[in-house]
Amino acid sequence: MPPSKDPIIRVEGLTAGYEDFVLFDKISFEVEAGEVFIILGGSGCGKSTLLKQMIGLYSPMSGKILIGGADIVSAEGTDRQQILKKFGVMYQQGALFGSMTLLENVRLPLEEFTDLPPEAMDLIALMKLKLVGLSEFGERMPSQLSGGMQKRAAIARAMALDPQILFLDEPSAGLDPITSAELDALILQLRQSLKVTFVVVTHELPSIYAIADRVIMLDKKAKGIVATGKPQELRDHSDNAWVRQFFNREAAAEP
Repeated sequence: MPPSKDPIIRVEGLTAGYEDFVLFDKISFEVEAGEVFIILGGSGCGKSTLLKQMIGLYSPMSGKILIGGADIVSAEGTDRQQILKKFGVMYQQGALFGSMTLLENVRLPLEEFTDLPPEAMDLIALMKLKLVGLSEFGERMPSQLSGGMQKRAAIARAMALDPQILFLDEPSAGLDPITSAELDALILQLRQSLKVTFVVVTHELPSIYAIADRVIMLDKKAKGIVATGKPQELRDHSDNAWVRQFFNREAAAEP
């Protein structure tokens, strides 16, 4: 994908950890508008922590996270609210409210961030469910749906405010291979039709090869990024043996 003039996300010198423990140190990278960008790495490397910092749930020790040119780390009040409206989030387990129907779940962001009349909220929520193939299931409860359908509903909720960016945390976790492939196809379809940017945390190699434009790979021993690029190129040509082993799914000790 050709790079845009200005990245939609720019992370600059980000350091994160807990008390005296540093998880990753002074990492920097950019995400281009319209790409599927994947954050991956071994267990405990900090990929989910990084995503939670990018969406403003955690505060880093230092550094900047610029979303559309505005720093979510330092923004407060209405400035922060404007940044939050630029993206939607699908959490690892979907995080749907079990006491609400799918339609009610999807309209929640509209209730929080807009003054639209209820009828308009319902219509928008239904449209988002239609985009993920669930328009006939709006009155169902999450417990009545399969895991894959719950993930789709969570993506619909993340799209409620027409965000520029969608953050997905382990979208394929717990899904069978066919359902996972269908979710990959949905991501590519939404990227194409809505021109939305995806930032995805995953370690599922089939999904990475299927959807990624670029990846960054975190390593807990290096406390930072050890690889950046297209997954196929890193698999075949990385000068880091552990990176090649990861992408080729070879059993070997980390460096």
